[in-house]
Parts: sequence; C-alpha cells; structure tokens
Amino acid sequence: MRPNGRYRMAPPNGSVVAAIRRSTETQAAIAQDKPEESYIPNYQFADFDISDTLKANIASKGYSTPTPIQDQAIPSILAGRDLIGIANTGTGKTAAFLIPLVEKVYRDRNQKVLIVTPTRELALQISEELRTFSRGLGIRWALVTGGSSIWRQKQDIRNGANFVIGTPGRLKDLIGERILPMSQFRTVVLDEADRMVDIGFISDINYFISLLPKDRLSLFFSATVSGSVSGILSAFVRDPITVSVKKHDTVIGIEQTMVHVAQGKQKIDHLHDLLNQKGFDKVLIFGRTKWGVEKLAGELVTRGFKAGAIHGNKRQGQRQRTLDQFKRSEIRILLATDVASRGLDIENVSHVINYDMPSSYDDYVHRIGRTGRANKQGVAMTFAE
Repeated sequence: MRPNGRYRMAPPNGSVVAAIRRSTETQAAIAQDKPEESYIPNYQFADFDISDTLKANIASKGYSTPTPIQDQAIPSILAGRDLIGIANTGTGKTAAFLIPLVEKVYRDRNQKVLIVTPTRELALQISEELRTFSRGLGIRWALVTGGSSIWRQKQDIRNGANFVIGTPGRLKDLIGERILPMSQFRTVVLDEADRMVDIGFISDINYFISLLPKDRLSLFFSATVSGSVSGILSAFVRDPITVSVKKHDTVIGIEQTMVHVAQGKQKIDHLHDLLNQKGFDKVLIFGRTKWGVEKLAGELVTRGFKAGAIHGNKRQGQRQRTLDQFKRSEIRILLATDVASRGLDIENVSHVINYDMPSSYDDYVHRIGRTGRANKQGVAMTFAE
C-alpha cells in the first residue's frame, strides 16, 4: 500500500480465476431456472412524505416505481433511523439515501449532510444525482475530491453547503485546515464502505467517526460486510435498521462468459473481432495497469475505433471529459483501470470486457456491475488467462 492510499494491482491468482468461472457457471444455471418473481414494492414515490417539488424531480429522472432498496430504505431514513443497506451495485441505492436526505434538508436548512465515498467518480456521480433531486429547492452542496481546485471547494463550504460529498483524502485535508468542522454534521453517509476498506481508507474512516457528534443519523451502504467493515459498523451506527436486497453476488441480468483466444491468434486481434460484431454498442473495457490501458486505447484508435481511456495518471478534468464523451456516445469504447469499477452509473453499457483479469473476485463483481443496470440486460466477457 502506498502512503497516499493508492495501491498497485496484484496479478490475479488461481482462486480468483476459479471464482470467476464458478460465477459464469452459476449465472448460466440460474438463467435456465424459472425467473425470479418480480418485486412488488410497498410504496410508490407518490406515497412518501416528501415535497411535491421533490416528487416532480424524481419523475423527471424517469423513476416511476421504487427499487427494492429504495422501497425499504426511504421510509426508515425519513423516520430518522440509522440504516445499514446491503445491495448489489446498480440497484438504485444512491437515490435511496439522497431522496430522504434532500427532504430532510429542505425542511430544515440548518441541517448538514456528509457523504463519504471511495472514488472521485462516485462522488461526482452522487453530486449529479443530487443536482437533479434538489432542483428548485435552494439546496447547496460542495464536491470535495482530489484532482480539483481546493480553493473552489473551500468557497463552496464557506458559502453554506448543506451537503458535502467527498473522498477521504481531500476530506482529511480540509479537516486538517479547519475548513470542515465535523461537529456540524448531524447526518453522515458512508457509501461503498467495503471498497473504502479494500483500498486502505479504514484508518481515515475511523478518524472521521471519532470526530462526529454522538447525536447523528448514520447511514451505511455496502455490497459486502467483511470483518473489517463490521468493525466500522460497531462504532458508526446505533440501533440500525438493516435492509438487505442482495440475493446474488452478480446481477441476474448480466450474461457472463469466458473468452478463450484461439491458438496462434493475438489477444488484441480477438478483441478487435469482438468489437466489430453487431450489438457491441457501448463497451467498457477493463485493464490491470495504467500503462496497459493507455497502450490498448491507442491501439484501438489506430485500428479505427472511437475509444478513450481513464486511469490514475490522468488529471481529473481529463477523466471527466472522457467519461462525458462516453456517456454522450461520442466515443463507443471506454478503457479503464479499476478506478472506474465502482459507482459509475452510465446508461446503456452493452458490454463489459475484462481484457485483463481482475485481482480479486470483488473487483470482478463491481467491474461487471457497470452493465445490466436498472433491470436492463448486459453482457460481461472475461478473457481467460
């Protein structure tokens, strides 16, 4: 582990490869069985005790019926209960906590909400959703992440941000400069807590918790709850409601396959042939290293594909421009290291391709979770090694 929290990707071991193979086999077996019964929500968005403006903003997002995590979490958060939410990626958990918290701040402008996330991309995604949900409600927020102007972030906080959305490193900087007094936050969200533990932020999270007021609303969201994560929970939540809507490690709507390169054929040539097939409309390709991802992106561009890359050596502005191009379908192929495997909510990703094996099964789960989102179908392909 590096001191700044970044980490080197270790090559996958045989157990990771075996776990991925089991996942593809399990998914195929499930797909042959009788489909799972559709979830019948207890509520519609119109039933929630929230303002008409917020209901209109929800409708503007195209949301009609709450997902299971939204249906079960929103009433509890509105009632002021601490909550542990366990759900697969792509299940709508961001809206599950933003909707009731926007309402809470709308009712009381003195409320301050802190949302802690593991990556810049996830923090930005949350702020974009917050922008939609809070339209017309006069709510302010600050997005505080590395790679962007800390001066602007300080100004946003000083200008009375109701929400502060940030990554641990930059939050710690602002706490150290006494710009961000943690005692003001009566509502705190830890999002993707398992990922924050995975990439070495556990001491930072424990430090943040130690500075928070005892009287607070604590919301905790994670795909898994390991031993280390459980240790954070005991200090963070009090008498929580637990909402678990996770049934499988991976989303049922994702078709998972292993790709075997024919003898005598180059891996890049096999990828080229796949990308030329019909239906590969919006493709996210994961590689293991920053150098490898950049090289592969350049090779695909040389071969005539509209492609771009995001990784840790890119400035935040460069990464965001490339992401926006991919979202707008100005480029058809996005290549990324695992910096992009959490939290990104990009519509209509048709395929995720693991060009390089992930270093862990959890990374695999979160990589392929970029497709098959919001009950849509997707395809995940992993090159066998």
